[in-house]
Amino acid sequence: MYKSIAGIYKDAFSGLSGNIWLLGLIMFVNRAGAMVLPFMTLYLTKEFNYTLAEAGWIMTGFGAGSIVGAYIGGQLTDKYGYYYIQLIALLGSAVFLMFLLVSTTFITIWISVFLFSMLADSLRPANSVAIAIFSKPENRTRSFSLMRFAINLGFAIGPAIGGAIAHYFGYKWIFIMNAVTSVIAAGILYYYLPYNPDHKPAPTSHGAQQGLSAYKDVPYIKFIVLTAIWAMLFFQLFTSVPVYWSGQLNLSEAEIGQLIGLNGLIIVLIEMPVIRRIEHITKYMEMIALGSLMLILGFVILGTGILWIGFAVLYIVFISLAELFAMPFMINFAVSRPAEDRRGQYMAMYSMAYGIANIIAPVLGMQLAGTVGFSATYWIFTGLSLVVLYFFTRLRYANAL
Repeated sequence: MYKSIAGIYKDAFSGLSGNIWLLGLIMFVNRAGAMVLPFMTLYLTKEFNYTLAEAGWIMTGFGAGSIVGAYIGGQLTDKYGYYYIQLIALLGSAVFLMFLLVSTTFITIWISVFLFSMLADSLRPANSVAIAIFSKPENRTRSFSLMRFAINLGFAIGPAIGGAIAHYFGYKWIFIMNAVTSVIAAGILYYYLPYNPDHKPAPTSHGAQQGLSAYKDVPYIKFIVLTAIWAMLFFQLFTSVPVYWSGQLNLSEAEIGQLIGLNGLIIVLIEMPVIRRIEHITKYMEMIALGSLMLILGFVILGTGILWIGFAVLYIVFISLAELFAMPFMINFAVSRPAEDRRGQYMAMYSMAYGIANIIAPVLGMQLAGTVGFSATYWIFTGLSLVVLYFFTRLRYANAL
């Protein structure tokens, strides 16, 4: 039995290029060092005595920076290629972490947060383009799943280490460690995945790009809008749901952390083997619709209002399956649709969808919960998930995508 399980995992991780593994290592190191974001609100409220509302306004800088960074990163990737954009993003984010460490006023902290997030998230479009270049069409979905595996594994380690560092040595050290890991990731990129001039975008006549602009691709814009709504619904896992569990189910912070950690554990354990079995599927919208169905079932669980820990675990299972089936196919579609000279632009729009979702998710979820209650909120989100499922299906059957 153990040999059989080992064979499944060996098959799931085999056949990917060495450069894809190096990109995965870079993302793992970068995300394992992402210690600042999970503790930023605590840092602001404990070290500077900001109110939760003030801390919340500062945190909008992360979302705003993410959107701007994704746009700039995509534009620059199409013009200069993926390599130096990643290098500048990793080193630049380390620099602005140091600015954030010494910022002491509301406005300077907000600006530093914005600039740090902008540099950090300009990495995403360039990284996605690099994955597309170094993977084959038949294993591209699995290549993106490997990247998600690395990111989830990094996030599972980073906050735990960051919490211990903040507790024993103080918050300033999590800024320093976050910056150090960004520099290490940049070093891995520079020394082990050197610049290849063949991967620089080829110049076109009169400086004009030949592919269809993402901003004129109407079906793709519809896809991006649906993706932003889908992501906003998914991000309730990190925004309204912990508050619901704490206030209604009386779970402790440790128990809530374990439940959220279960999501990452499920993804790390089963995504690669599952994707290995279904990566041949090119009907992206159908797989995204399946993930949307899992999202619906998760909100139905929450909407029942049944206060039982087993239902909380069941919600985590459904939301993890939603993530597993939808996200790898979303990003594979986004990077596979455009001409090569427009990939950065398309991936920028994809990253911006998640940045917008990050801004809307906490505001909408908490405002609704405060107005109509958690149960009604999750039934509203169930209905919205049904709408998203319907339109993803329409996109597929309308032959638009």
